[in-house]
Amino acid sequence: MADYGHELLFGSFLTPQAERADEVVALAQLAERVGLDLVTVQDHPYQPAFLDTWTLLSVIAARTERVRVAPNVANLPLRPPAVLARSAASLDLLSGGRVELGLGAGAFWEAIVANGGPHRTPAEAVVALDEAIRIIRALWGRAGRTVKVEGDHYRVTGAKVGPLPAHDIGIWVGAYKPRMLRLVGRLADGWLPSLGYLDIDRLPELNAIIDEAAGRAGRSPADVRRLLNITGTFGRGGSGGISGSPDDWAERLADLTLVHGVTGFILGSDDPTDIQRFGAEVAPAVRELVDAARAGTVPTTADGPGPGTAPDARPDRAPSSTGTGASGHPDGGGSGGGPTDSTVAREIPGLGVTPTPDDGKRHSDTAAWDEGTRPTGPAPQEGRTYSARERAQGQHLIDVHDHLRQELTQLRDLVDQVEAGVLDVGTARSHLNEMTLRQNNWTLGAYCESYCRVVTTHHTIEDATMLPHLRRADPRLGPVTRRLEEEHRVIHGVIEAVDRALVALVSGDGDIGGLRSAVDLLTDALLSHLSYEERELVEPLARLSYH
Repeated sequence: MADYGHELLFGSFLTPQAERADEVVALAQLAERVGLDLVTVQDHPYQPAFLDTWTLLSVIAARTERVRVAPNVANLPLRPPAVLARSAASLDLLSGGRVELGLGAGAFWEAIVANGGPHRTPAEAVVALDEAIRIIRALWGRAGRTVKVEGDHYRVTGAKVGPLPAHDIGIWVGAYKPRMLRLVGRLADGWLPSLGYLDIDRLPELNAIIDEAAGRAGRSPADVRRLLNITGTFGRGGSGGISGSPDDWAERLADLTLVHGVTGFILGSDDPTDIQRFGAEVAPAVRELVDAARAGTVPTTADGPGPGTAPDARPDRAPSSTGTGASGHPDGGGSGGGPTDSTVAREIPGLGVTPTPDDGKRHSDTAAWDEGTRPTGPAPQEGRTYSARERAQGQHLIDVHDHLRQELTQLRDLVDQVEAGVLDVGTARSHLNEMTLRQNNWTLGAYCESYCRVVTTHHTIEDATMLPHLRRADPRLGPVTRRLEEEHRVIHGVIEAVDRALVALVSGDGDIGGLRSAVDLLTDALLSHLSYEERELVEPLARLSYH
């Protein structure tokens, strides 16, 4: 999970069609009226049917009051960096600090050459972009009064700094290949790819390249905002991109934020209805989902316990069961429970994916809920075959859960060592620094709190996106998904008890035994819940194509 914590931005990505010049400006004004934050425009200076991007952005800035404007992305080979720097700074001053700089290394090289630009190899394009960013930033006053860069592609010798922009303009780079992504990590303020050229499944891998490069350059991964140009259809049957209702869009985009760290979504559409729905319906819904996840809040209902539920007792009314379905039997368990059907790992026929079983072991004398009342869902269709992508979707849930299980094991081990006196505070802190990689000066409490936030965010995303999707796609899953939501709320209450035990330990009002009891109950509840969820949802996730 990689939420880098940036504020959310929503924008439009317009085509600068010369024959529809007035309409393009009107679409930009519409974007501002419906609440979007940003208006961006393609930049293809060799295209005779297009308006010049910088001229168009200047008019848009003059006819709007609030939205930021940016090229998406500026064509570097046909826009020398010294001129580009002064163009961006000038418009930023004239617009009151509303310019960002999307920047690209170049594409469509034959057209670039036909208009007097260079033809660069991929390696040359990376070097040229590196040199250009250094020149642009220097001319914006980042270092000294004059600029000297003697590069392989750009030479600036003694150019005077200025004009200075009205605000710290972000440089957002469009990139896909490893060398360019490493440049983004070293130098850029943002990464701006397009959904049509990007395999979403590779986002963790690509983010990791940027993060590693940022670290090597002495930067934080959070220094690089992640943005995404998106396309799609409001309704069913779209040929590509995102499709569905505004709520469907919101669920998908919130997932991209909280799982993959994307915090800027720019809609590629010249349809005013699409722009209006994106700004007025999708953007507010995404903000609500992301704010809830970041705050660690879980919605309450009249029928189930809310975030403040006491963890040391079962809910006043146990979630009702609809009976045993064809897919299996309810979990047994409880304190000291013996093996049940849920303790046996069973591969789902035809899917080749094995949910993790509940081993039946319990650490606490308290039960978070009555496991015997859990409903079950429909049986898998006999003889059904699954594609590789479907199998991967089913496996993904297990992979996410395995990360939570691993972190829980580390948490328990740390409590063991502190309780036994094997680790003092300094040694525990050093050990945690090695485990967390990105964080420094961790204490036992900070680590526990971080883990609790991960679990809560994971459950919030499921409640807001995955579970409603499954209910809509297969109503037979309604009882199971609602039970899972109720268990999420109970687990949230258990996590609050861990927080209270930590506060008591630090303040001297509690002891390690109180923390141990709270972590024991969290262990029992979470491991039981994860196994139940996998048993019931791995096959539906594959069959119903959540992503």
